[in-house]
Amino acid sequence: MARLDDIDPHMRQDLIELECPRFESQPWVEGAPLAERRVAIISTAGLQRRGDRPFAWDAGDYRIILGDSAGDELVMSHISTNFDRSAFQQDMNVAFPIDRLNELATEGTIGSVARFHYSFMGATAPQEMEAATRHLAGLMKDDDVDAVLLLPI
Repeated sequence: MARLDDIDPHMRQDLIELECPRFESQPWVEGAPLAERRVAIISTAGLQRRGDRPFAWDAGDYRIILGDSAGDELVMSHISTNFDRSAFQQDMNVAFPIDRLNELATEGTIGSVARFHYSFMGATAPQEMEAATRHLAGLMKDDDVDAVLLLPI
């Protein structure tokens, strides 16, 4: 990831002045203890399985990643020129910590790991992702997911 000081001054100013979107509701519910929860990963690193269609600029959709995908099956099609991929290339758990999540399930810290996980393109405005996230919520409900590990990359 580029440091703000290293970005072109005009782009830096645009980022500093970027307005954070506000949503009408902010739902919050209490849930079961973590040791009873089924956890899915949602990353905004632009991850996809090898052979899937790459993300486009301002893509509001997501890619499905199977929990048993091998590290060499995942590629990052994040489009930002300021995005440093070197850590992901060394260890996929930086952007998709499936191994760490499986360890937590094995030791009983979490109940289980979801079968399906998801990735969005992080350079997309949140409003552009809303329809997809509503659909995604239904998919996770069908997979009995009741907790999500969010990785805003």
